Formats: sequence, structure tokens, C-alpha cells
Amino acid sequence: MNYYSQYPKFHVAVDCIIFGFHRGALKLLLQRRPFEPRAGEWSLMGGFVRRDEDIDAAAVRVLHKLTGLHDIYMRQVGAFGSVNRDSGDRVISIAYFALVDIDEINHELTHEHSAYWEDIKNLPPLLFDHRDMVDKAYVKLVALVHRAPVGFKLLPELFTLTQLQQLYEAIIGESIDKRNFRKRVAEMSFIEKTDAVDKLTSRRGAALYRFNEEAYNIEKKFKL
Repeated sequence: MNYYSQYPKFHVAVDCIIFGFHRGALKLLLQRRPFEPRAGEWSLMGGFVRRDEDIDAAAVRVLHKLTGLHDIYMRQVGAFGSVNRDSGDRVISIAYFALVDIDEINHELTHEHSAYWEDIKNLPPLLFDHRDMVDKAYVKLVALVHRAPVGFKLLPELFTLTQLQQLYEAIIGESIDKRNFRKRVAEMSFIEKTDAVDKLTSRRGAALYRFNEEAYNIEKKFKL
């Protein structure tokens, strides 16, 4: 007798908490569930792990299917396995959060999957335990931005200092003194001022900056 055969088999799924940033607000990509049970309700984008697939690979596949993007920044949030969490069957889900530049995603794909961006501060009721997943992912994101420059994953390659400040205010949920913020930025060698100017959102033409990952890694290594 095979030792494993005496134990029950469960479905294993991944659910993706996809964060974006637009017009000064932190956004979450939600989907109208297209199948029963509870079709039409708001949910995260997810899917079942295939037999020949690692769980990280399953999350990458789901993210690409919805956004059309490759090399998305993602981190595992944790496992969710309450007995009755999914009314369809016994399902254990591994949740991931991802950071994307909204302007870079394939909007035809999101429309095809009935997915929409919602303000993190004004989310509709979510099915199953998806709100719990979102809350835990948000806590991890807030903690992460205080120790690593992951916020740049939510911005375009070139950005203004106003955009950068608005991003961090949206993530941590509080206002930041403009003078102190810009003083801190000026001390960071890995945030580089470019010759480009933003003429779309700034009347005077605000300078555009970029994040230099190589410079950040060197500075980080030097501090260690």
C-alpha cells in the first residue's frame, strides 16, 4: 500500500494581490468571478496549480495571463487553508502580492478577464477570505517599503519627485513633509535626476528622475 494513498487529496491554488499606482492612489486589480460558486462577485485573480508546476511558476503564469507582463515583482504572502474557506471544494491557496506599472499592462487582457482597478481605500466586499489576503499583503508591502526601494516597481521608468512622494504617501497612508522628503531623496545616490522634463502633468516642466538599481546595490553593499 502506498503510504500517501491513506491521506485525502486537496486542491492547491494561487491567488494574486496585484497592486498598482495611478493619480496619487494605490490601486488593487480585482476580477468579477466568471464561474460558480458565487459568480459575479469581486475576487482576486487566481488559478489552480498544475500537477507539473511549482507554486511560484503558477503565480507567474496567472500574473502573465492577466497583465501580459513578464518579470513582475512578486512576493509570497502566505498560505490560506481554513477548512471551509472555499464554498466550491477543499482548497488550500498560496497568496502572492505583485507590484506593476499600470501603464505597462495589457488592458485588453484585463478587460477580457473582467478585471478592474479599485482604490485600496474603497474596496468592495470580496469573496471567501480574499480580503484577509489583501490586508496581510498590504501590511507586508508597508513594511517592505521602509527597508527596500520596491516602490519604484509601481512607477514608470521616469518619474517626478511629486509622483514619488505621492506614491509613498499612498502606501504608508499618511502625509510626508515635502521639504524633508526632497532632502532625503537628494541624499540617495541611486535616485538620479535626468535631462528629461515632464510637460504633461507639470506646467513649469518638472524634472524627471530614475531609479538606478546598480547604484543602489553598490550603496547597500558599502553600508553593510
